[in-house]
Amino acid sequence: MSARHILLELFDAALRAVNGRARVERFLRGKRTPSPCEVFAIGKAASSMALGARDALGESIARMLVITKDGHSEPRLAGMDILQLEGPHPMPDARSLELGAMLEQRVRELPPDRFPLFLVSGGSSSLVESLREGASLEALRALNARGLESGWNIAALNAERAKLSRIKGGGIARLLGDRPALALFVSDVPDDDPEVIGSGLLGRGGATDEVRREVIASVCMAVDAAVEAGRARGLDFEARAARFDGEAVEVAREFVDALRTTSTDGLVWGGESTVRLAARHGRGGRNTHLALAAARLLRAGEPLTILAAGTDGTDGPTDDAGAIVDAGSVERAELAGCDVERAFRDFDSGTALECSEDLVHTGPTGTNVGDILIGIKHPAKSLRGLGPTRVL
Repeated sequence: MSARHILLELFDAALRAVNGRARVERFLRGKRTPSPCEVFAIGKAASSMALGARDALGESIARMLVITKDGHSEPRLAGMDILQLEGPHPMPDARSLELGAMLEQRVRELPPDRFPLFLVSGGSSSLVESLREGASLEALRALNARGLESGWNIAALNAERAKLSRIKGGGIARLLGDRPALALFVSDVPDDDPEVIGSGLLGRGGATDEVRREVIASVCMAVDAAVEAGRARGLDFEARAARFDGEAVEVAREFVDALRTTSTDGLVWGGESTVRLAARHGRGGRNTHLALAAARLLRAGEPLTILAAGTDGTDGPTDDAGAIVDAGSVERAELAGCDVERAFRDFDSGTALECSEDLVHTGPTGTNVGDILIGIKHPAKSLRGLGPTRVL
């Protein structure tokens, strides 16, 4: 089994550990959730989380509103009382305002006998919006563009978004008043803070707030699952306790240095890097840019292989989850006709890594807890007994 197959298997184990459907079903199963309930699922993992609620609660669900990213709908969610809609990400548009208005209306009109259950994951910030008086869609889009160009981290960007919004920063919780509710979160933010996830869509709503908040999946869980999957294969991977952050190029340098010096078989890190995008740029996202940066650092013949991928299955505005690179990646891309230095300079990492045949594709994964970095030294101690690779 090659190092690449091992990395894909560990990434798959990480994804399964934080799958929205499985985590919601596990949390709700056997608990006395008031009935009937109305489900509001918002985010990249919304459809998966909604399936988990249906698995656990069945006919006690009176109605569902599911709002997710384009292409992330779940065909198994069907029924007269399930409305599943798609919206834009990462850049909000007019649909964001329409979907935000629908969410507000449904919460306001919630019948007194129905218990509200919210399922929130990353991506909510762009998918639903209701603007404060005087704010405009143009201002919101400009804010998002400025955040991407400046390399803001998710917490900083969400804090700025909340200043323009009626429903972020606890706005939906304020609509509930003192009404009891449950909110489950798949976290893609530092410290797994519900005040930040989805720009605080279900953050605290004030003194009368009666919302119970539970984070049911995080990048730490994904990292631990990858390490355990390595252990089950006779490999010793070291997890980094703190989330990684900062510019992708610097994270790549730090990771390559750590992988070179570790006494273990490899490393697993979780977090989220940033990139400072130029006004004109090519195909790619922060994970492919980080992967290409790492590939440029590797010496000829160096026995290191590195995966950088988003747990939601997408990297920025692309359909690539990320990439797996090694010491031959740059040479393969150049032999295929790619000017790697130009691609790196122009943030066109996806093109370069397509030429080197290093891109990773998973499709929608049903989760979104940030990004995963996995590196392995090879030949590893034991590659025997590994089964076929399957990635969600």
